[in-house]
Amino acid sequence: MSSHKDSYDFHDQVGHLLRRAYQHHVAIFQEAIPDSDLTAAQFVTLCAVKEKRGCSLNDIVKATAIDQATIRGVVERLKSRALVEVLPDPTDGRKLLVRATPAGLALIERTVPFAKQVTERTYGPLNAGERVALLFLLRKMMEADGE
Repeated sequence: MSSHKDSYDFHDQVGHLLRRAYQHHVAIFQEAIPDSDLTAAQFVTLCAVKEKRGCSLNDIVKATAIDQATIRGVVERLKSRALVEVLPDPTDGRKLLVRATPAGLALIERTVPFAKQVTERTYGPLNAGERVALLFLLRKMMEADGE
């Protein structure tokens, strides 16, 4: 007979709780952002492209932690909406450069106030100290992973 401490309850596992928290966050994002066609992945990609003022797909992968296969589709959808442009890199013709268009930059500006509300709602009942602790712990977990 195994003792209670040897049992495995997936409800108590950090990965499961992180996934549930992330799913909750994405649901809040989809509900709160006025542009119903803009996903959380597209928004963070647009923000990364704006921050870097033009970057490669690899740069976007590093900045967003979205995998290479997914990022291609995200960039394609942003390109089809004319929110980014994809150009050959002037320094290396084999590479592509992704840049936000004026429409993409305007969409970021319009979306940021709602994104701040999403963050607020994602924190939910956490007080100021708990919020700082949560960010600290999540960043510490990322650093352990070499990020």
